[in-house]
Amino acid sequence: MKKQIKSSDPADSEIILGILNDSKEILNRLYSTYFPMILQLVLNNNGNEDDAKDVFQESIIVLYNKVKSGNFELNSKLKTFLYSVCRRLWLKRLNAQSRTLRNIEDFSEFIPVEDDLERHEEKDRQFEVMELALSQLGEPCKTIIEDYYMQNKSMQEICEKFGYTNSDNAKTQKYKCLQRLKKLFFQA
Repeated sequence: MKKQIKSSDPADSEIILGILNDSKEILNRLYSTYFPMILQLVLNNNGNEDDAKDVFQESIIVLYNKVKSGNFELNSKLKTFLYSVCRRLWLKRLNAQSRTLRNIEDFSEFIPVEDDLERHEEKDRQFEVMELALSQLGEPCKTIIEDYYMQNKSMQEICEKFGYTNSDNAKTQKYKCLQRLKKLFFQA
């Protein structure tokens, strides 16, 4: 008769069979084997032991329900499965806490609707002034500015389009055009 060496860590198949047979011993071994890993995960990520117990309990429930459903297929080690479920649950909980535990100061960046509306109206007014200044700019400046800033064309493309000898000359022309545009914009 062969002696069997019994490992302290239960085999994945043994755990799944134990869950199917409602074995309390298997659940106890599951806790003693894998809880320390989850405790470390939670402690290293802004949690405490109670948080770790909650998350681990939830992951056991997930595992239990999946196994009991009859179509559970383990595609990794059970240890990896439990770790990933716990990690996902813990990250979800941290995310929810960060949304609900924000200080009032965190909302100081939000602007009252009236201020926001005024700012939009001011920007609209500035866009109208810019449009007017652009229309008064004349050619080739108007096209150079539009090509570069609105069409995202490179200085090399602008150089070729307008027949400049090199892109440095095109940059110089763009700079002069911008200076004229600024003058027109601030006159309005």
